[in-house]
Amino acid sequence: MAVVGPRHTRTSNLMAFPGPAAPNPQPSNPTAAVLAANHHGGSASYFHNNSMGPPASSSSNSSSADLQPDRPIGYGAFGVVWSVTDPRDGRRVALKKMPNAFQSLVSARRVFRELKMLCFFKHDNVVSALDLLQPPPIDFFQEIYVLTELMQSDLHKIIVSPQHLSSDHVKVFLYQILRGLKYIHSARILHRDIKPGNLLVNSNCVLKICDFGLARVEARDTSMAMTQEVVTQYYRAPELLLGARYYTTAVDIWSVGCIFAELLGRRILFQAPTPIQQLEMITDLLGTPNSGALKWACEGARAHMLRQPLKPPALSALYTLSPQASHEAVHLLAQMLVFDPEQRISCGDALAHPYLDEGRLRYHACMCTCCRSTPCGGRHYAPEFEPVAPMPFDDAWERDLTSLPSVKERMHKFISERLQNGKVPLCINPQSAAFKNFARSPVASVFAAPRWHISRNCRLHLTSGNDTKPRPSISLISSKVASGGEAERRSPFNHLNMCDRLHLRSEELGSLRMRPKLRHPIDASQVRRLLIHVLCIPVVGLDPTDP
Repeated sequence: MAVVGPRHTRTSNLMAFPGPAAPNPQPSNPTAAVLAANHHGGSASYFHNNSMGPPASSSSNSSSADLQPDRPIGYGAFGVVWSVTDPRDGRRVALKKMPNAFQSLVSARRVFRELKMLCFFKHDNVVSALDLLQPPPIDFFQEIYVLTELMQSDLHKIIVSPQHLSSDHVKVFLYQILRGLKYIHSARILHRDIKPGNLLVNSNCVLKICDFGLARVEARDTSMAMTQEVVTQYYRAPELLLGARYYTTAVDIWSVGCIFAELLGRRILFQAPTPIQQLEMITDLLGTPNSGALKWACEGARAHMLRQPLKPPALSALYTLSPQASHEAVHLLAQMLVFDPEQRISCGDALAHPYLDEGRLRYHACMCTCCRSTPCGGRHYAPEFEPVAPMPFDDAWERDLTSLPSVKERMHKFISERLQNGKVPLCINPQSAAFKNFARSPVASVFAAPRWHISRNCRLHLTSGNDTKPRPSISLISSKVASGGEAERRSPFNHLNMCDRLHLRSEELGSLRMRPKLRHPIDASQVRRLLIHVLCIPVVGLDPTDP
């Protein structure tokens, strides 16, 4: 394990120790590591194409670490995700970088809301924050880093891959989607971007809902105008396509119905180039809605729909999606794809449908963490298979955030307080070999296609357990051990946000004010203090005593 003290050394770790050296972490459960290695030894996963056995020695640890470099695994319009190693326990985790958090008041509040939601969630089928990285001083605070569980794939990659999906796969996936969504909705949260790419899956078919960048608390006031440009078009509910100013959790149920049909047919159900054509495809299947189902639509859209020729429902076409489209499957799907959101089935009622009985049984027999096996070989089942949130998610704090400085201050305080939970805090190692690529990781434009890797030799297993095998630390992040004195005062804070914009090199200091990526002018003395006093990077030609 590489350790970073007051003077950094070049290392492959993207997460390194900013304080004095810390002892090598031991696997918290060596038996689990061996079992995980044995389980994955016979097949390739979606993300890790090289199967590895349990670490046998320090040399084998080092070679195994070389096979697990820190690397990007996906990006979107609101952030980039890297696969890294937690140096505290050797576990592979996902590091989400949320850059440009304070571009505007709207974006800052949205990032803060997502951050609070990730810290609020505690559910097997919903992605939650394992930890937050130590923030820099508030003057340099521009980016947020969140650690979440690393998943090998997502439902989009699985659907477009040659991987065979049995009816058991479909039932287990759909059960977990609805189970996680029931928990989210019970907290009065609308996800508003349910799609296959936001449903992460590991090689054991455990599924987690992710990406809460568009999520919000359900409005109690029906007269309150809500954002219309939500949900990817193919999975957008009719009321959103018709310009509804108020909508409910039913928009997520429609998205789940589209995904259900996509799992059965291995193709997008309503794949239209424009919203108008999307509506035409929907009415071709569901028939022309009556005036009662259009009460959510804006006036112009309602008038347009009522002028359309009457079309009868053609739900029998759902049987042609796949041989797996049984009567029970089509019956459940038809209750999700209802034009009127008030008539659409809820998560709780959908979970009670007979079609999901086998998915529930398989999930709780060997995949969940809420149930446990007994020493005699039996299974102790949890009293509640589909738990709800203990309380609604509180968004009252948002009303106090009326300016960018107030959001920035509150977010910095929130992260700092969460770090005081007894855990060893983590930060970015700017001397990591992967640091430069991480700092320059792109953030996609809204319309850019994700650069996902699709494995052609992947296999899914309906078995138990997650891939939590402890691995040697080669991480981009490092833990900060408690210590006093000069070493701690000089330990590097996470100034990746500034390094990302400046690409700091000593020979470039003269042109810092001309860089187009800087949103705020920066004084040369600030750069000197950053390089010398904070990051402990020697700069040729600069006097360390110069303020």
